[in-house]
Amino acid sequence: MSGSWINPWLALLIAGVLEVVWASGFKYVGTQRPLISVGVAIVMAASFYFLWVATQKLPIGTAYAIWTGIGAVGAATVGILVFGEPATALRIVCIVLIVAGIVGLKLFSGAH
Repeated sequence: MSGSWINPWLALLIAGVLEVVWASGFKYVGTQRPLISVGVAIVMAASFYFLWVATQKLPIGTAYAIWTGIGAVGAATVGILVFGEPATALRIVCIVLIVAGIVGLKLFSGAH
């Protein structure tokens, strides 16, 4: 399957959201939790699949940077909201800068 069945930007968004899920799920992975571990692996594989779909039409540098950016911002946000990690002003500024980079890459990627 070539991945032409879905808009590449939508595929990239799905890949990024799935990255947040599996990255956050690492907190719960372990030998005592085999079903969670398998679930995280499945979500990881799905994330990579949708990233691959996106890269069939988008520049690899743009797609990869946006995918990792969504993952970084999402995981940091989950860390703050779910795991009680600190939400310092400097940390929030850094998250906003990552978002600005993602938006910039989307706007200036040259891909539609």
